[in-house]
This record gives sequence, structure tokens and C-alpha cells, in this order.
Amino acid sequence: MQASGKLMDMLTGYAASHQHPFNVLVHMIGIPVIMLGVMIPLTWVDLSVGGFGFNLAHVLIVGFFSFYLTLDLWFALVFLVAGFLMEKLASMLGMLPGSSGWIIAACCFFGGYAAQFIGHAVERSMPVLVKHPVQANLAAPFFTVVELFKIVGLRDELFEEVQRQIKRRRQQEAA
Repeated sequence: MQASGKLMDMLTGYAASHQHPFNVLVHMIGIPVIMLGVMIPLTWVDLSVGGFGFNLAHVLIVGFFSFYLTLDLWFALVFLVAGFLMEKLASMLGMLPGSSGWIIAACCFFGGYAAQFIGHAVERSMPVLVKHPVQANLAAPFFTVVELFKIVGLRDELFEEVQRQIKRRRQQEAA
């Protein structure tokens, strides 16, 4: 299986600072939690174009999907399905009475980011968020999907190549 250069560069760069199993686990939980925290208030902004109703969370999902489609069809499609399921959950949480939606959104957002920093402290690697915040926030949901593929044993050859490139890169840096 041949991955595009853009996909391989992103996977290698991300995976290099996400090797420790605890850090990976924290990201697998924390990134969707952060997304949920962002999506809750976005579900409150309804839009309509030509009689078709949607909200800002839908716009976010479609925007991410469009970018991910330039990287990989299957990863993008899985993200799209997961994103719309998450939007449904965000919408339900956002309809809770009083300020519950805001409280849940804030706890998800800040708690998810705190977890990311704890994971990187265990790994002893600098979070990409610190150096490249926009890149980190665009890439993180994609890598959650990628990691799901890895966990279930799909596309093993892609992940083996990523590890080979990380090893090669580290050897070059050490020389």
C-alpha cells in the first residue's frame, strides 16, 4: 500500500511524539472529549441555506472532512461518520437545562487539553499544540481515527512504514 507523501509526512510527524501507550490512550480519549466540548456550543447556532437546516458543528465536521479527504478516503469517511455521531451527542448535551451545556462544554474542553499535556509529560515529548496550534487542532481528530485503524489491525503495512520512517529520522538526527 502506497501512502501519499503528505499523509506519510503527517503520520510520521505525529506518531514520533506519540509512542508511549499511555500518551496514545490519553489522546484517544482526550481528543474526542475536546471536540465534544467545542461542538456543544456550535450546535446552538442554527443556519439554513435553501431550506436545508444545519448548525455550526455540521460546518466544522464537513470542513475537517474536506481537509482529511485530501489525505486519505477511508480515514476521512470514518471521521465523517464519527463526527456526525458526536454532533448528535453534543446537541443532546447542549439542550440540557440551565447552564449545564456550558459547564459540560468547558469541562470537556479544558479537561481534554489538560489530559493531553499529562500524556505528553509521561511521554516526555513536547505537544505539537505548543509549536503549531492550528496544525495540532486540525490534525488531532484525524490521528484519533488513524489510531483506531491501528488498534483494530487495519492497514498494518502503513503503520509499519510509519515506524520505519520514525526510526530512520531518529537515526539521522542522532548522527
